[in-house]
Amino acid sequence: MTLKDLEPELLALSPSEKAQAIQLLVRSLSNVWQGIEKTPGVCGGDARIANTRIPIWSLVNYRRLDASDARILQDFPHLKAEDLVNAWGYADAHLEEIEAAIRRNEES
Repeated sequence: MTLKDLEPELLALSPSEKAQAIQLLVRSLSNVWQGIEKTPGVCGGDARIANTRIPIWSLVNYRRLDASDARILQDFPHLKAEDLVNAWGYADAHLEEIEAAIRRNEES
């Protein structure tokens, strides 16, 4: 997708959605994601929820298996809704990275 393709969709967003899109772009450019960590040697260096060993790719994969956010929070009681918001934002901005991690882990 090119910026030219994306422009009509961006312009159609509500002011609140535009603000969220800007925040997403700023985080992506600065490569700083609140509540997300990457540490060599921890979870294979994959992005994970800060201070946990829960990789973002595993949450995305669980969601694809039709687990709702409520179910994920029930199954991981130490996570907060904010953690999932951070995870989904990171995953949306790093889709290729997440897809590659899912494939790597399915193959192993």
